[in-house]
Amino acid sequence: MEKAKKTKLFIGLSYLLLISIFLFLFFSKFSLTEITSYDFIKENRSYFVDLKDSNLLLIFIIFLIFTILWVFPFLGFGSPIALIGGFIFGKWIGTLVVVLGLSIGATFLYMFGNYFLKDLIRTKFLDKYKNLEIKFKKSEFFYLLIYRFIGGIPWQLSCILPTIFNVRVINFFFASFIGIIPQIFLAVSIGSGLEKVIEQNSEIPKITDIIFLPEVYFPILGFFTLVLITIFLRRLFYKD
Repeated sequence: MEKAKKTKLFIGLSYLLLISIFLFLFFSKFSLTEITSYDFIKENRSYFVDLKDSNLLLIFIIFLIFTILWVFPFLGFGSPIALIGGFIFGKWIGTLVVVLGLSIGATFLYMFGNYFLKDLIRTKFLDKYKNLEIKFKKSEFFYLLIYRFIGGIPWQLSCILPTIFNVRVINFFFASFIGIIPQIFLAVSIGSGLEKVIEQNSEIPKITDIIFLPEVYFPILGFFTLVLITIFLRRLFYKD
């Protein structure tokens, strides 16, 4: 027992150290003002487009690895990485790499939580989600798929909450992969639309110019439609 506690403490401290080193190296190279400026985004758009066109497979693999690390160990959530994926790769390849990376990263996070945080999660959340435990026992993959599709729980917590229900890792991965496709596709489509906006404008465009482009407003409308659908489904899924 004492050895297990020391192992968990070592991994936890290593995790914090890794994040601290990453943040230090990143912000020592770029300032927050710089990375949020329009000129910085436009210049790097050309760089990434040229790089992607010259070696798509290499950039795909690098971005896939980055997306996995974004989820675990850095505990990032899906929207920013989906926008960036659409910005660099476009709708279809962007959706594939983001969904695959998020699913792998989420599975690693689930496995980590299942080993280190299972007792804590059960203590904190089992009573609240007791009704879900019954559903998961009926059909683990089916209800896990619905759970990933409708969301409604912070991304990081949603990855480790299924430790309560002892779901199999393979079911978790494939349910995540299939379940997050709709919302990720819409977010990636918005990112792809923004890339076209930046390509066509040398200066910061007006917000109305961005919103009323078909490449942007169709995915936004689709996103809000999906939100309304998932709100309805959440009330059914999470009710007692």
